[in-house]
Amino acid sequence: MTHLLSIIVAAPAIAAAILLLLPNSARTGVRVVSLLGALISLAGSIAVAWTYDRAAGGLQRVEDYPLVPPLGIHLRLAVDGWGVPLLLLTGIIIVTGVLASWSVAKRDKDYFVLLLVLVAGVFGVFVSQDLFVFFLFYEIAVLPMYLLIGIWGASHEVPAAGPFRFVWKRFAVGGKEYAAMKLTLMLLVGSAAILVAMFLLWKEAGATTFDLGVLEATKFSRTTQMIAFPLVWLGFGSLAGVFPFHTWSPDGHASAPTAVSMLHAGVLMKLGAFGVMRIGMVLLPDAAVAWAPVVGTVAVINILYGALCAASQKDLKYIVAYSSVSHMGVVMLGAATLTTTGWNGAVYQMFAHGIMTGLFFALVGIVYERAHTRTIAKMGGFAHTMPVVAAFFTLACLSSLGLPGTAGFIAEFLVFLGSAQGAHAWWAVPGVIGAFVTAVYVLRACKTIFWGPPPKEEFAHLADVQRTEWGAPLVLGTALILFGVWPRFLLDFIDLTSTAFLGRIPTIS
Repeated sequence: MTHLLSIIVAAPAIAAAILLLLPNSARTGVRVVSLLGALISLAGSIAVAWTYDRAAGGLQRVEDYPLVPPLGIHLRLAVDGWGVPLLLLTGIIIVTGVLASWSVAKRDKDYFVLLLVLVAGVFGVFVSQDLFVFFLFYEIAVLPMYLLIGIWGASHEVPAAGPFRFVWKRFAVGGKEYAAMKLTLMLLVGSAAILVAMFLLWKEAGATTFDLGVLEATKFSRTTQMIAFPLVWLGFGSLAGVFPFHTWSPDGHASAPTAVSMLHAGVLMKLGAFGVMRIGMVLLPDAAVAWAPVVGTVAVINILYGALCAASQKDLKYIVAYSSVSHMGVVMLGAATLTTTGWNGAVYQMFAHGIMTGLFFALVGIVYERAHTRTIAKMGGFAHTMPVVAAFFTLACLSSLGLPGTAGFIAEFLVFLGSAQGAHAWWAVPGVIGAFVTAVYVLRACKTIFWGPPPKEEFAHLADVQRTEWGAPLVLGTALILFGVWPRFLLDFIDLTSTAFLGRIPTIS
């Protein structure tokens, strides 16, 4: 199909437009149209993965539509070996997210419109081959989060602590409005940094095009690269949860509704890591080498800091949120190694973590709807009444700690192996320690919540998964195992592109 990538990007947006025409009372119609839009994109993503020519590699399914020719802005779409698994990830997460949102009652039409617009932006980022359009889709993906959290999110109490505890009440820390505003402001500052770097590269390349192929062929001066790279790294890294610009993420995760948390951690954080690698490291290879020690050192801080913070949390959503900060550190560590193995592991970690954390948040949403609490100390023995939830939550925990046979093991093994092969082999040590800490807190949380004596009387009649709630556990759980035992299906795509892009790095070529 000639315009398959356009269909993947446009299907959620068209579904959102159709929703605007439906009356608010058409609740079933809203959900069916949303699910159809998501399924079309997922089907298209599967078709792209199935038909991608591994022998040829490179950019495939190229589509080019002029937007502002005098400025060299084109809607140029194409997919490479990195884009294939990330398209597949996004398709899986949005379908399961729609199913997980089936019970949304408050302004449900508006909710699904924003959800679909957001995911259209995500699809667009992964296939854009024009830097300006890349940035435009990036903003489309990020901005709906403000409303999705601010309107449909949940507030919670965060005990005042630390030297600035006196401002807790003033800023309503723990409120959904606080989380939404903090997320938006921090990411907008990151977007400003990206915009500066983008126009800096555009100007030095001749101010005639934003085409990524042309920018890749341009040899930027070392001064330009050294200025632009930290702007790109910190700009996109703010979305990827790079320390210390990660603080919006736990609050955003904790306040967001279930499907928004799934998309937030499952694919939005991947946009940041993808931007650092695809724009920062590929377009600015000399600066990538120079800044790699900083990027890698901050990444291991991310891994350890996120894991230790997760281990100290009492709220289940905050555990998963800080776990995401730690696991995104694994992605950035793989990127910083500047090795084929490390880059393959970084992209595979984006996919594996997206599936795993999507499953986590789907199950946390189910537990919270039943138990009306996320405090771990109040829960216990839920496996007696929710055996399916317990089984899939345990599977997510095992993938999170990197158990062989799950997708999480493949990703972390490749990243740590790439670290050991790289110029800074010591990075592998704190990385492995972080994996050990992860095993401690996920197994402890799993045991406390699900495995043990029968639950208290108030939780004795909790219902297990029902109807559309089966969608997320079945699809995401199957993906964790499938891509844990058959990693080559995705690694064949990823390795082609990693090898090609690394040919631009001075220390590798």
